[in-house]
Amino acid sequence: MCLAIPGKVEEILTDGDLRVGWVNFGGIRKKVCLDYVPELVVGDYTIVHVGFALSKIDEETAKQTLEDFRAMGVLDAELESEEEAFARAAAAPQSACPDGSCESKSASQRVSKSA
Repeated sequence: MCLAIPGKVEEILTDGDLRVGWVNFGGIRKKVCLDYVPELVVGDYTIVHVGFALSKIDEETAKQTLEDFRAMGVLDAELESEEEAFARAAAAPQSACPDGSCESKSASQRVSKSA
């Protein structure tokens, strides 16, 4: 799932020609490209999607959205590192047929056996 997550801009700097910043997402800090929202200053809240700030939002909306995402159980997975995502995927039950073809075969086998 890809969500746009609200966060608070804590630091602004440049990386080559890019304007970037450290954004705090309820305790998790990530480096974010701020070029699309040049009016952002330290202390502002922004919506971030795949590492890019998309718009400025108010503090109340940001905090309520973070709270809602936490309650839905989607915030931690959305903000995990690449290593954490790979570890979670590796620990999940694995299917012998990730494309679902095994289920189709077993269903057709059941039909032919009953006929």
